[in-house]
Amino acid sequence: MKRVARALTEAGIETEIQELGAARTAQEAADGVGCHIDQIAKSIIFAGETSGEALLFLTAGGNLVDADKASAVAGEPLTKADAALIRAQTGFAIGGVAPVGHINPIRAWIDPRLLEFDRIWAAAGTPHHVFGMDPADLPEISGAQAADFTQ
Repeated sequence: MKRVARALTEAGIETEIQELGAARTAQEAADGVGCHIDQIAKSIIFAGETSGEALLFLTAGGNLVDADKASAVAGEPLTKADAALIRAQTGFAIGGVAPVGHINPIRAWIDPRLLEFDRIWAAAGTPHHVFGMDPADLPEISGAQAADFTQ
């Protein structure tokens, strides 16, 4: 969480990290902060079969990643990323992967649905913490490119 707060501060993003109770799903997170489910930015990680790297897909809470579209966007076949790869590449555990503050660079894409809102919420490095921000800043601070990869 400290890495996320530092990355946000360094990017000039003023926000407050909030603690949630149980937030195992995007709907629970949305209920916790009082927003629409699609205002929750889910961090979905796949492993590139060719590169062996973790790849980040930031998607609106109500959307699902389409594996074929995601593979086309990434330019390589994708498989499920295991907890060890996610931790090694991002420094975060599953359920708390933030869009910023990774310990290693990561290729990332963003669901255009997230850009339709005035404010979105994303994991802040733990499964129980989130931060809010203007989604227009997310591509720049995360390095994510807008792409069509959802069902």
